[in-house]
Amino acid sequence: MSGSMVIGSEVEHSTSPVASPFMTPPYPSTVDDDQLGCSMLIRQDPFSITLDAPALLTVTLLLVLGMHMIDHHLFACLLVGTLALLLIRNDYHNFLKLGPGGTPPTIFGYARLSWYRLFAVRDPFSAPVPSRNHLPACGILRDQPLPYRPGPRPLVAGLAPQRQLDQWGPVRCAEQLKTAIERATVQFPQLLGTATSSIEKHGFALFARHPVNVHGNGEVAHVHSSDKSLHLNLHPDDIKEVLQRGWGQRHPLGFGSIRGWVESPVPSTFVMILTDETDLRIVCKIVEAAIWYTAAERISLELPCDS
Repeated sequence: MSGSMVIGSEVEHSTSPVASPFMTPPYPSTVDDDQLGCSMLIRQDPFSITLDAPALLTVTLLLVLGMHMIDHHLFACLLVGTLALLLIRNDYHNFLKLGPGGTPPTIFGYARLSWYRLFAVRDPFSAPVPSRNHLPACGILRDQPLPYRPGPRPLVAGLAPQRQLDQWGPVRCAEQLKTAIERATVQFPQLLGTATSSIEKHGFALFARHPVNVHGNGEVAHVHSSDKSLHLNLHPDDIKEVLQRGWGQRHPLGFGSIRGWVESPVPSTFVMILTDETDLRIVCKIVEAAIWYTAAERISLELPCDS
């Protein structure tokens, strides 16, 4: 069993081609290394219908005429169908407002997400159960417990893309995290590399060259430019620690396999990590745990402010 979590949120504007996850430094321009400083407003609109006086009069007349001139069952179906179409339209527009992600921003992409929504994880704050043959055998965050994340949880919306709607981390923190990750790839070139995310199809991502748990070509984590959150893979033990301390939540599409006939597009260990003004070193510890789970190697990330 694998898992995913979300840490913070991301929206990329790049349309660069997907780079190989096996690059060696210096990394080519296909990695969107300038996009972490970009931000965009992420908004989700509630369903509402606003009518001015002429529109209200027209709707009233149509309702009165429909009730007297159309079969009641047919009229009820038309009324319910119209409301359903308006709800779907609002939901589709909210999907587009989340920005680019792993799902094409088209009707067909939205329809595919709507199908997966039927099987989405209902409780994103419960960790998956590790399998007996899980490698590595255990997580590492229990050896260095995380502090509790202060304040309320940020608002999170969407399936793919999944985005953090408030409490965004500052650009400087995202840049420092990116620098720390790049330093690790220089220090351990045979273990790690950076490239465009294989899962998001754009954006800055960290890869393991010889992954123990393979998903997205060995992708360890990727950073979202809009909200500075992250998605990464963690051991179920570490997912439990992250969830209990308030630093993230599971990806809703990490439901695993449904009786062998529906496979989730992301592993059950896929997690979103939430970011804000709090200590960036905590996020680095979680990324280190993701490296451990993906590559079975323990390394330390060094922030620029620590050197």
